[in-house]
Amino acid sequence: MTVKVMAEVNRSVRKRSRAGRAVRGPLPVLALLLTATVAFAGPGFAQSPSQTAPPGDAKTPRPTADEVKKALDARRDELKSTLDKAGAIEQDVAKLAEERGKINQRLQETALQIQESESRLTVIENRLGELEIQEKMIRGSLAQRQGQISTLLAALQRMGRNPPPVIVTKRKDALEMVRSAMLLASAFPGMRTQALELADQLSQLMRVVDESRAKAETEKAENARLNDLKTQLAGFMEEKRRSILERQDELRQVRDAANDISKSVSDLNDLITQLGKTVQDNTGLGAYDAEVRTAEAAPAPAPAVLTTPTDPNGTSTSPAGEATDVVVMAPVETAAVMSNPGRIKPAIPFQQARGKLPLPVSGKRVLSYGERTQYGSQSKGLVMETRSAAQVTSPCDGWVLYAGEFRSYGKLLIIDAGGGYNVVLAGLSQIDVQPGEFILAAEPVGTMMTVKKEPAGAAFGAPVLYIEFRKEKQPIDPDPWWVAVPQKAQG
Repeated sequence: MTVKVMAEVNRSVRKRSRAGRAVRGPLPVLALLLTATVAFAGPGFAQSPSQTAPPGDAKTPRPTADEVKKALDARRDELKSTLDKAGAIEQDVAKLAEERGKINQRLQETALQIQESESRLTVIENRLGELEIQEKMIRGSLAQRQGQISTLLAALQRMGRNPPPVIVTKRKDALEMVRSAMLLASAFPGMRTQALELADQLSQLMRVVDESRAKAETEKAENARLNDLKTQLAGFMEEKRRSILERQDELRQVRDAANDISKSVSDLNDLITQLGKTVQDNTGLGAYDAEVRTAEAAPAPAPAVLTTPTDPNGTSTSPAGEATDVVVMAPVETAAVMSNPGRIKPAIPFQQARGKLPLPVSGKRVLSYGERTQYGSQSKGLVMETRSAAQVTSPCDGWVLYAGEFRSYGKLLIIDAGGGYNVVLAGLSQIDVQPGEFILAAEPVGTMMTVKKEPAGAAFGAPVLYIEFRKEKQPIDPDPWWVAVPQKAQG
């Protein structure tokens, strides 16, 4: 019908022109606008009742200028409304991305503060344990010398009650003075040594007691701060859960598939292989892997060439005395790993993150990659001893492949970092992420188990975290990927 309307409009214009009358008014312009509107609206352009011929009527009524103008205005309003909605959607998407970035940043910052607080508490508790041992040793030593101390104090007390004469005032006092002097000359050095040792031990005991009290107060304040940080983190985690409610169906599919697959496989390689396809099909991992493969297939850019220094005559100043070229590769910024907390894909490819990844937990290394285990085999990963209920964070950007119990691994977390790299974390007591979720480096993912402490402050049966890096299903040494940190920061 739209084509017929246009034909009638054109026929009317031509008819008026042939009759020699000037064509005035907006009709030609409206006809052009109507043509544009029809092109925009397509076959769904609605017809008004006055433009539609009744059934059986061979004659089609011509649209009037007002009708055409009204139709155009309606289409303009519809187009404007559509554009406004599109703009509003874009603003909502940008706002959601900004909110996601803020939540992720707060999660990262709070988790880092928790790990720093845990490190300080570990140092304080270790010092308290040392002070407690020192206090026990000093008190034990004093207890063993209790007899000597009693004799010394009794002698000093007697001397205080009946002091020897120091000045000869009478003839009869001379003999008593000589006898007292001879007795003190033999006894005083030993008494003086014992008194000095006793004073030194008592000073040490007082210093240890005072430092223990101060450390206990510091520990109390740090524990209160740590509890506050954990409360804040729990709030941020809940806020993030609410922010991804719209993806629950997608994540539920991945989670259900993960549960089914974990029951049907017994090998970690099979678990990673089967889960990898599921996550690729339901998340952005597939597109990211394709992007990485494309980037790897593209020809590498020419490296920057730095010529060795030359003297004013243009002669090379290299040790060999010859002009040589040194190839210098442009470094990747370390901050790139932690930049843009609102990102939905890894900041940089995993293979470029060497020396930039944060350790997932604050603790003490007890076994490195390749070292002999207690069973005689070689370790395929890194084992770290942590404090009780320690906070665990993700060492890299990636998608969660698996989060749950698996065979002898206990609670297992597998992260796909893209490009064929996987990170395995085992030994957690609680996991706070779910399969299919994209997580950032340094984002909290769970906690270690809670254990009781010995009176000296050391953990009894301290929890351990197993960390394994894999490339194309094969374990690799994770040490080249860790960012350099002071040893004290590691516990």
